[in-house]
Parts: sequence; structure tokens; C-alpha cells
Amino acid sequence: MGKSFLPASCTAAAALWLLSACAPEPSTGSAVVAAEDGAATPVRSQPAPSLPRPELHPGMPGLLNGAELEALHEARERGLRDIEGLPDFGFGEAASPERIAAWDIDIGPDGEGLPPGSGSVERGETLYRLQCVQCHGARGEGSQFEALAGRVPGDRFPFSEDRRYPITVGSYWPYATTLFDYIRRAMPQAAPGSLPPDDVYALTAFILQLNGLLESGDSLDAESLPRIRMPARDRFVRDDRRGGPEVR
Repeated sequence: MGKSFLPASCTAAAALWLLSACAPEPSTGSAVVAAEDGAATPVRSQPAPSLPRPELHPGMPGLLNGAELEALHEARERGLRDIEGLPDFGFGEAASPERIAAWDIDIGPDGEGLPPGSGSVERGETLYRLQCVQCHGARGEGSQFEALAGRVPGDRFPFSEDRRYPITVGSYWPYATTLFDYIRRAMPQAAPGSLPPDDVYALTAFILQLNGLLESGDSLDAESLPRIRMPARDRFVRDDRRGGPEVR
């Protein structure tokens, strides 16, 4: 399980508790230290007010109750197809069609899901210098983060036995559409998902050009991008196993 994060109100309460735990015990009749003229009036310590406890869902005082656990188990066995049968856990809200559509942006190897738009290698180079060069190097050779460009001589695939060659878009990725998908949802690092489709097409075109898969002056769109055949295309096979749990 990953790290847990608390709301700001909870962290503030924790900080107050730690400060009170580390402070010396006040005396029951503690007086203010006298000033130079010795005229201070004794002041009794007041107990700190107790912090309000957060309200918990009636059936979830830290853990789900037996009925809720059983409902989750049954739903998982059904493949979570019948969401109406899930219990009310007292938090969250139903996802609207608009919110679902904002996340439903995956791109298939055949280009299914690609949005309208286009972008050129030249435009991609300009965007790359503005958004990507500090992390991936001037020519995609890698800097703070992974290399994006580079081919293995003869387009061999030696990665399981020879670690000298970096795994890059040109040497390892089987589909060009995956590059568009990743840039669209995860880049740039400081503002993922902020690039419009035209900019994503342009960046994809420039990175493919760095890998020798496009020429200067080329452009990409929803029709041309899926037609690019990557050097590692035949190094992967579809997972068509049956007879057990399937993840698709």
C-alpha cells in the first residue's frame, strides 16, 4: 500500500497534539513569572479544549463491517458489474458522464480513440525545446529522466542479455500510438494533460523524427500516426491466454 495522506485539518490537529505531548506539565497553580517590579498577578493554567473527533460512517469506524466486506466480496466475484448492489460507504459521489469522458482517453494500437488534429515535426521541435529538453536532453538522449531517442544497430532486440543499450521509443516501443497516449495524459511533468491534441501530435512527430522514423517536414494526424511501423513491432505478441483471470 502506498503512502497515506491526511487532510490539512487532521495534520494540524496532529501537530497540536505533538506539541502538547512534548511540553512540560503545567502546575495546577502556575503563576506568571514576575516582571522586574515584581507586580505580576498569578494566573491559573486553563486546560486545552479537546479537539472534535471526525464523524465516521456508522458502519466504518476505521474498518468495514462484516456486511460491507461480504458485499464487496460478492461484487468482486461478479466482476464489479452490478454496482447497484454495493453498499453505501458514506463518502464519494457518482461519476458523471462528463467526468468519465475526461478520463476515457486511452488510444488503441490501431489508432482507435485518436482525436482530430495534426502536428508537424517543426512545431514539435519548438514545443520540445520549451517543454521537454530539460528532462530528456536536447536530442532525446536523456538527462534527468529517460532517453527518448536511439536505435540498436540492425534494430536488434538484445535487452534481456545486453544492458548497454537504453530502452527508448525507437528501440523498444511496439506502437507509435502509445507515444501519443502517454504524452497526452502524463506530460509535461509540471502540468500533465494540459497539451491540446495539435501539440501532442507535433511532439509525437518530433520524437519519432529523432528516432529516424519521420523526416523533417512530415506531419502526423489520426490517420497517419497508426500507420507508422515501429522497429520493435514484431517483438511483442497479444496476450490471448484463456482459462484463468483475464485483465483487459
